[in-house]
Amino acid sequence: MKVLIIEDERELAQSIADYLSGEHYLCEFAATYQEALEKVEVYEYDCILLDIMLPGGNGMQILERLKSLNKQDGVIIISAKNSLDDKIQGLHIGADDYLAKPFHLPELAARIYSVIRRRSFANTNVIQLNELQIDLLGKSVKVHQELIPLTKKELDLLLYFIANKNKVVSKSAIAEHLSGELADMLDNHDFIYAHIKNLKKKLTEAGCANYLKTIYGSGYKWEL
Repeated sequence: MKVLIIEDERELAQSIADYLSGEHYLCEFAATYQEALEKVEVYEYDCILLDIMLPGGNGMQILERLKSLNKQDGVIIISAKNSLDDKIQGLHIGADDYLAKPFHLPELAARIYSVIRRRSFANTNVIQLNELQIDLLGKSVKVHQELIPLTKKELDLLLYFIANKNKVVSKSAIAEHLSGELADMLDNHDFIYAHIKNLKKKLTEAGCANYLKTIYGSGYKWEL
């Protein structure tokens, strides 16, 4: 799962990233209004942490831009401003949550999880798709009640496909999801093929039906 931290306090941004990395999130940074605007217009994120006061502009304008683009990224406002008006304005524009500074990192992580669960997985902690069961909190996968040992990348891929079920996702979108903005620097997508091959092999050997289809020339689709 990929998180964009829009925060000009670099030490705070880094401490958030360090903690979230331990929770298996891929983190990217934007320290100014312009940098944040460029990233949200180009890339997709599972959750955006948005400070209101930014060098060069206001975080509320970022929210308005996301809404105008009809982007589906989850947004949590993190700000030292704790006025009721700010909260109401942010939520009305399209934010999913509001957390005032200072905050505890475990609470922030819990709120990120809640936003992603609500937006992508129908607000459930356990996804049940026929013989396949995924425990989002426990980060575990079972097929026919037997535990399947997936790597972090394989689990992330599986959740990404399920969150986009019945949609064709391109190789470049998968690369961006797994590697973030570094995906633009990659010469090829060989690492995607390797992760997908390993994921399909483990699921098939455990007796899972072949839900992940290769759409030649386009990408992949999780189809029930």
